[in-house]
Amino acid sequence: MNGSHTIEDSALKAPGPLLLMLEGRAPWEYAATLAATPWFNRLPAGDDHPVIVFPGLAVSDFTTLPMRNFLRARGYTPYPWEQGFNFGPRDGVIEGCEALVRNIAERHGRAVSLVGWSLGGVYARELAKAMPECVRCVITLGSPFAGHPRATNAWRLFELVSGKSAHDPELRAQLREAPPVPTTSIYSRSDGVVAWQCSLNDDGPLAENIEVPAASHVGMGLNPLVLYAIADRLAQDPAKWQRFDANGLRRLFFRTEPPMV
Repeated sequence: MNGSHTIEDSALKAPGPLLLMLEGRAPWEYAATLAATPWFNRLPAGDDHPVIVFPGLAVSDFTTLPMRNFLRARGYTPYPWEQGFNFGPRDGVIEGCEALVRNIAERHGRAVSLVGWSLGGVYARELAKAMPECVRCVITLGSPFAGHPRATNAWRLFELVSGKSAHDPELRAQLREAPPVPTTSIYSRSDGVVAWQCSLNDDGPLAENIEVPAASHVGMGLNPLVLYAIADRLAQDPAKWQRFDANGLRRLFFRTEPPMV
């Protein structure tokens, strides 16, 4: 079973005050990534294909710079989303993202991988649905594409900065549907912003979930285990795509079967 839900979405609750307070550990995750650089050098080299990285709610491309530097060092060609601060799907944002994906795909003559952090992952999934011919794979980090908006600690901020309602049942059903390309959701049960159940893909031939322990929401894109999983997924040939292998030593750090609630 890969990502089936065991309780009703309406029963999900946002992470509690303790987990929210522990979001302050993000700098330590980045420090761990710096210390893990020799380990990263053992990863397979990338094939130079383009990767667009989408930031989370209310932040900009500055927050994804460490991840893009990591991807460049691994042999990929990373790009920022170039839409300023992510204040939700305001007028022109989705159109700008579609143009960016198409232009980069045409420039490189190959499909683009999309990596989205939090709300950025929701964009990545929807773009892959709208233009699958331009997208190689989708990787999301703590993205709330499933479940009720109140199962996050950010829905009020989303409504404030975007001017849009987060409580549209039809939209929620649309967001839950996985794209028709290889799609990986990376999540953590210690996420202090998004209830981890909101980041679970339902069963599907090209959809998977990877749990990383002890990752914060704010620091997920800086976490060494998350970056390792991203590099592993980007190295997959889409035509021969296989699920993440969490056997052997990896089982000490990753889990691919969502825990029962």
